[in-house]
Amino acid sequence: MSKDSIPLVHPSLGERELAAVAEVFASGWPAGQGPRGKALEALLAERYGVGDAVAVSNCGAALHLAMLALGVEPGDEVIVADYTFPAPAHAVRYVGATPVFADVRADTGTVDPAAVAALIGPRTVGIIAVDTLGMPADYTELMALAGAHGLFVVEDAACAVGATYQGRPAGSLAPVACLSFHGRKGATSGEGGALLAADPVIGADARLRSSFGIGSIYDQAQVVGLPIPVFTDIGYNYKLSDIAAAILQVQLDRVDELLQRRNKAAAAYAELLGDDDLLTLPHVPADRTHAWQSYLVTLDPRVDRAGLAAALRAQGIGCGQGAWATHLQPVYRSDRSCPVSADLFARNLAIPMHAELTEDQVEQVAHTLRAELKNNLRAS
Repeated sequence: MSKDSIPLVHPSLGERELAAVAEVFASGWPAGQGPRGKALEALLAERYGVGDAVAVSNCGAALHLAMLALGVEPGDEVIVADYTFPAPAHAVRYVGATPVFADVRADTGTVDPAAVAALIGPRTVGIIAVDTLGMPADYTELMALAGAHGLFVVEDAACAVGATYQGRPAGSLAPVACLSFHGRKGATSGEGGALLAADPVIGADARLRSSFGIGSIYDQAQVVGLPIPVFTDIGYNYKLSDIAAAILQVQLDRVDELLQRRNKAAAAYAELLGDDDLLTLPHVPADRTHAWQSYLVTLDPRVDRAGLAAALRAQGIGCGQGAWATHLQPVYRSDRSCPVSADLFARNLAIPMHAELTEDQVEQVAHTLRAELKNNLRAS
């Protein structure tokens, strides 16, 4: 895109983050599970009120570690929200279990508790709910279902840093939650993630597995003598570097500021686009707030989405399809039907949303979108 373009996403990184990185360089420990990583984990545990927080390389790693720590095995089934990036289903497959896709609410795109209830069977061991693109799911209903059937619940809060549900922060809405710090999230270190656990035993399991199964090399280096780690189980290299951890300490301090800017952009879109009959705007229930990782509009079926996207991009305005109907992806394709998810996958369009958007840019996006909606209607 040209310098005058409006990107779909843009990170908010600046001098404070650079200064934090410089401090790590001077410390001599840029690798994972060092002092900055430990400080980040303590900050996350305090912020979310959980028993433990484990900083890892990405949210996909956190989801994988969650499945391992919760004892999911081949032959088990885990119900997963269908309308999302497929990472939750991938995590279930990593441990040899079967993801069972649940349809979503048409208004929020979050997993429908009624669909979940209908899928619970003798092999079901848990549920992965997704805070879709920054919108928390219906945890009151989901936790009640889980309690009635003896299931675990994992909150995939990858997109939802800064969102709330019934006054509680996304990331604290289930006994295990996973965060993402990817470049388009509300707090970012480029890549990164975290596992949050109410039970410290789950956190300890995830932390050990995230470092090849031998724990922190930094900690072992502080011991007088020559401690020799012993490998007792298969682990993974899922550590988050201290460089990324330092950036995230700054970013978490800025979450409220950055979310306020996203909220302002979302409110402007609502005002500028709210009366257009060719699209439907995001719905936010009264009992929760949105993190606005993405801003999705749902297009009227008459609109040619591909043509509209091409027209917007030709004018320097970034856009995307939104999330995925996971059950339609070739790697997961089956006879199971999730019609609401499939419809959202076909009709949703993501338009620019990030904390660096200016008022003029939001107005330009809205004006261009309204014009091109009319220019991209299919013939009746």
